[in-house]
Amino acid sequence: MAFCASCGAEVQGKFCAKCGAPSGFAAGASTGPGAGGAAPASAASSSVIEENVAAALCYLVGVLTGILFLVLEPYNHNKVIRFHAFQAIFAWIAAMVIGMALNILSYPIAALPFIGWLLDILLWLAFSLGVVAAWLYLMYKAYNKERFVLPVIGAWAEKQAQS
Repeated sequence: MAFCASCGAEVQGKFCAKCGAPSGFAAGASTGPGAGGAAPASAASSSVIEENVAAALCYLVGVLTGILFLVLEPYNHNKVIRFHAFQAIFAWIAAMVIGMALNILSYPIAALPFIGWLLDILLWLAFSLGVVAAWLYLMYKAYNKERFVLPVIGAWAEKQAQS
């Protein structure tokens, strides 16, 4: 039984029925766990983590993982991973700057009589939920190999990824 090197699904010919990747084996070749066959040379990669997983991990802790993937050797040459790393760094910096501005704005709002504290809580809740939703969405898009470019920040990330 042959297994696809890209997605791990069972292959019954020259191409994987699930993802369409070439199997690298003749039809009927037996590979996989316990089959004793060696992986083809084309299936071996120099990086330990798949491109889409590394791109999604760039967003995990934002600045920290973004910088990590910009420094690590096999990943810092990949333009897709570099784009997601820079976009993650810039997005987290933008979220921190917006959070600081919101903090300054929240003091006068909280000082309003009767309803000020409620508006302040709702403002912070909306901001927090927006940041979490954007974070999860960017990770989802990166994992699915889709390039979602944030306005302004994404253009900066694309320029940095190309250099």
